[in-house]
Amino acid sequence: MNVIIGIDVGGSTTKIVGYYEDGKLIGREQVEAADPLTSAYGALGKFVNENNLSLAQVKQIVLTGVGASLFKDEIYGIPARQVDEFQAIGLGGLALSKKEEGLIVSMGTGTAFVRAGKDGIRHIGGSGVGGGTVLGLCSKLCNARSFETVVDMAHRGDLKKVDLNISDICSGDIATLSPEVTASNFGKMADGATAEDLARGVLNMVFQTIGMLAVFACRNHQIKDVILTGTLSTVPCASVLFKQVERLYHLNFIIPSYSIYATATGAALSYIYQNGKQK
Repeated sequence: MNVIIGIDVGGSTTKIVGYYEDGKLIGREQVEAADPLTSAYGALGKFVNENNLSLAQVKQIVLTGVGASLFKDEIYGIPARQVDEFQAIGLGGLALSKKEEGLIVSMGTGTAFVRAGKDGIRHIGGSGVGGGTVLGLCSKLCNARSFETVVDMAHRGDLKKVDLNISDICSGDIATLSPEVTASNFGKMADGATAEDLARGVLNMVFQTIGMLAVFACRNHQIKDVILTGTLSTVPCASVLFKQVERLYHLNFIIPSYSIYATATGAALSYIYQNGKQK
């Protein structure tokens, strides 16, 4: 049976998802390399090998992401086409979450907000706050230059030494805000704050900012499901921090399984849906 492959080409990391033409999932892979071309070619080779496929079985490659424009109309002789990244984000987010509509939040270097559902897929805006913000701030504040190091440090950090909460400035609730709600990110900065505490504070600030932007994006709209995808969605503390926003604003924040592959998933499904193999 023919194989359709979706590839999300990042600056150095490439995600790849493969389906049979009838919509049956084959598998997923992720490859890192020094440049997008090497990363994408490496991902395709690894995927075919790991899943005991041949290049002859691959009917179509669908590319998306920042590095997609580097490729021509074929890869290894296989037809290749590009799909709009926001379209891929919307399709992939809905497919992985098994929702019919939602606000898909793609948290990569920056953050994109895509509304998807019965009325179509629409990019409604974005923010420069994202994974790049985390790495940039933590490289200076914590001397941590890799995503894995930042996450490990943040796991051992204490927000109470960094952030100012409502309880720090008021003895009771303020309107609908409970005492544990953040009043000011980095508003306390205790003298004994460690690099681990700062890393936790950076992640908290970024997640709270993204969470509130999602809240604003859902205002005056029926959508209540916010589907979180991208690299930052895999951070262990993400679900805890977004749950706090969820409780305050009565939205449903969802981190689906394999959320890091949402865009690559949407790229492959865009071809399958368009050709009527699966609805």
